[in-house]
Amino acid sequence: MAKFGLSQSIRRVEDPRLLKGGGRYTDDVAVPGQAEGYVLRSPHAHARINSISTAAAKAMPGVLGVWTGADLAAAGIGHLPCLAPVKSIDGRPTSDTPRRALAEGVVRHVGDPVAFVVAETIKQARDAAEAIEVDYDTLPAATDLATATDPGQPQVWASAPSNTCFDWHVGDAAKVDALIKGAAHVARLRVVNNRVVVASMEARAALADYDAARNHWTLTTNTQGSWLVRNVLAKNIFNLSSDNFRVVTPDVGGGFGMKIFIYPEHVLTCFAARELKRAVRWTSERTEAFQSDTHGRDNITIGELALDKDGKFLALRTKNWAGMGAYLNTFAPFIPTGAGTKVLASVYDFQAIHAQVIGVMTHTVPVDAYRGAGRPESNYLVERLIDTAAREIGIDRIELRKRNMVPSSRMPYVSAMGQRYDSGEFAKLMDAALAKIDWAGFGARKAEAAKRGKRRGIGLAYYLEATGGAPTENASVKFADDGFVDVYVGTQSTGQGHETAYAMMTSFELGIPIEKIRVKQGDSDTLPDGGGTGGARSLYSEGQAILVTTASVVEKGKIAASEHLETSVADIEFSSKGGTFGVVGTDRAVGILELAAAQRKKAAAGIEATLLDATETAEIKSHTFPNGCHVAEVEVDPETGVVSIPRYIVVDDVGHALNPLIVRGQVHGGVTQGIGQALLERTAYDSESGQLVSASFMDYALPRADDLPPIDVDLIEVPCETNPLGVKGAGEAGAVGSPPAVINALVDALGVAVDMPATPETVWKALSAAKAA
Repeated sequence: MAKFGLSQSIRRVEDPRLLKGGGRYTDDVAVPGQAEGYVLRSPHAHARINSISTAAAKAMPGVLGVWTGADLAAAGIGHLPCLAPVKSIDGRPTSDTPRRALAEGVVRHVGDPVAFVVAETIKQARDAAEAIEVDYDTLPAATDLATATDPGQPQVWASAPSNTCFDWHVGDAAKVDALIKGAAHVARLRVVNNRVVVASMEARAALADYDAARNHWTLTTNTQGSWLVRNVLAKNIFNLSSDNFRVVTPDVGGGFGMKIFIYPEHVLTCFAARELKRAVRWTSERTEAFQSDTHGRDNITIGELALDKDGKFLALRTKNWAGMGAYLNTFAPFIPTGAGTKVLASVYDFQAIHAQVIGVMTHTVPVDAYRGAGRPESNYLVERLIDTAAREIGIDRIELRKRNMVPSSRMPYVSAMGQRYDSGEFAKLMDAALAKIDWAGFGARKAEAAKRGKRRGIGLAYYLEATGGAPTENASVKFADDGFVDVYVGTQSTGQGHETAYAMMTSFELGIPIEKIRVKQGDSDTLPDGGGTGGARSLYSEGQAILVTTASVVEKGKIAASEHLETSVADIEFSSKGGTFGVVGTDRAVGILELAAAQRKKAAAGIEATLLDATETAEIKSHTFPNGCHVAEVEVDPETGVVSIPRYIVVDDVGHALNPLIVRGQVHGGVTQGIGQALLERTAYDSESGQLVSASFMDYALPRADDLPPIDVDLIEVPCETNPLGVKGAGEAGAVGSPPAVINALVDALGVAVDMPATPETVWKALSAAKAA
């Protein structure tokens, strides 16, 4: 029996396998006789395809097939859908941006798929792709979000005039207008939330195997949930039943939102496998990933914060231009609208909020969910605005926040955005963070830095995250013949430690040793459905599914134990501590693993027996609101603009921390991504050619170890009251609080505003401009 219960910092059970090279990723999977696929991509950001000649490519050695968009259309292959359209304020639906897996007639971003080549080897496929002759008529491109809606800009879609695909509003505009007009002070700020490349460690890949006799595919691919990919392929692409597809997700090396979606390569490998009657594999190259994986963020937002004479928040008004890229991706319109705006109130007591979101098309890679998915963007604006207001009206930035934080005495609290916060100790967490970093002693550290010729600044951000996702989740517990217990789950680990967390829960509920529990995920045939991983939903959603499923196991076990021990069900009790079913008032008992084995043996012999296996669905009635305070100290070298972060503190409330070690690791990863966005990561398109000029790690600066500070994470548990585990999501929180904390600290050090990414060049120019002024 594992000696650890819940709330213990145990090391991840999956780590020995992964660290010793035992991981099995999509590109490790092979099927006898498989062929290799290669995608020919557009070198232009915007061009009309006059013709495509594939004859020479088809005649090359080893080539099995070459297909274009016309071939897919002729075969009745459907378009990749946008599953989250929104309506504009005038009732118009989101503009239509029909996207087949291969471009038809027009390419709309560098990297847009144009043709798919399959050959015996990947080298033969590449060589053949070079022999495809595409006659392009290049057209002007709009790649800059800031100017894409200006008059005269090149249009991405005729259906989206002025490159605007929706104009969405939420909140009480009239009340906000009145409050702003009557306010004692209104702080205004324009912020840029820069476009970022996801750059997961494992690139996307797909291997499709087709069974012609059954008209059935097995698609092995790295996803964040096999069921979404299966359902879209079946319903939207091939117009078949979901029973025609099995999607298998093996180990996944990072997702961050980007691997939730359906991609052209899923369609292409499945289509080619059917055409050739043999398995087809495709694996992305790194520059290809820069040009075809969905990007994140890409917002420009203007915010107005209205305050009364006492510094109390009255209203917030925001106008956000949200870049969508060249096509509306799976969930893209929902990210800046429904997902992002619901946390605009954050932890503060506003009377009213109004938000406008304008969806903007550009000739760039499509944008969709990236760690936090809208909530980092909203929190960034609010925390930057609060610091701006504090400076303008001369109130200490800590005091201004405290005056407006919702006190715990008002829980449950309904925010100005209609969100019901069930719990929260916001001021308590902020005080803990300030004490931990010694906010009061910062002056001495600043003076010491000045002696070394450095500018030192301190900044904080209080964040509120709102988790989300599917309204149900599934789990299955099966007792295997080898004495192990298999727990099948509907979420997908991409590095978060799910195998450990779910094994801990199952062990705690059933009294089974952790080392006897195997967590199974990623196979769409093993559960009726699954919600996948996204929106920091996994633990509280899958956790509830495991709770109801293990409860079902216990109830079945009582019946089985009554059969085994030859007594009444009413006389059977279960001890999760010992994992035993016993007869009340006696020493007669049987262990759960022994009981399960005995019942299986009876059933195999044709004797009627109750088995302990169970599959259940949990209804997820409420989402959660993790929150916390990030505090950063930065030092700036004014001669070079180089920024370092000597200290970084996080105090988080993620509710009940099932495994604090894993939680801290998740926060570290999120903070790292936030620091990367704040200081380093610039996704740059050439304004004339539309080329992505930061399409490799030579040009795109992911954070490295020496860019990062020690990240000190404390957890203050304020249990969530809307789920039986008391947990709140933790997977995205680090990326939500870190960008505003770092930039607020940098503004404090510089005395002038800067936008992300605050690269050395950006910082040096800001200081030089301030000095010249």
